[in-house]
Amino acid sequence: MMTMHSGTRRSTLAAAALIGLLLVTPRARTEEGDKAALAAALSKISTTLEKGLQASEKTGKPISAKFEIEDGKLQLSIYTVTADGFAEVVVSPETGNVASSEKITDADDLKAATSQKAAMEKTSTSLLAAVQRVLQQNAGARAVSIYPELKDGQPVAAVTVLGNGQFRTVSEKLS
Repeated sequence: MMTMHSGTRRSTLAAAALIGLLLVTPRARTEEGDKAALAAALSKISTTLEKGLQASEKTGKPISAKFEIEDGKLQLSIYTVTADGFAEVVVSPETGNVASSEKITDADDLKAATSQKAAMEKTSTSLLAAVQRVLQQNAGARAVSIYPELKDGQPVAAVTVLGNGQFRTVSEKLS
């Protein structure tokens, strides 16, 4: 059985650490770049997450919502429960009107929607009401996303807000 000399072992560990750092750093930069791009795009529109949630109600019951940069463009994506399953409703950030609605068929998206629906079934509080409560407690902030989930069997929503150039996620009880 061969053993590594301690100098070789240190070199191998250092190289592994460097490779790990190089693999993680671009992702961190990308996430920060995405956040900066999202913040810049949000500063140019008047449509709010709240307006998007209201607009999506024509399609079904909203179970999550988020502003995101998709293919280089800002969009507001809202998952809804419909009579025949789930839909992704895209609301135009410029007008606040529904731009499109598609049945959700992707396995990962269906899994997320099913989990979000389960959380919303345990509450009578709407996502709109939860967002409004969070914004009352965070004066001057703008809601960026809301995702319901069950924590210890209780429904809560993770609401991300943008205020003073900083993103922050707040946990809001849905009861």
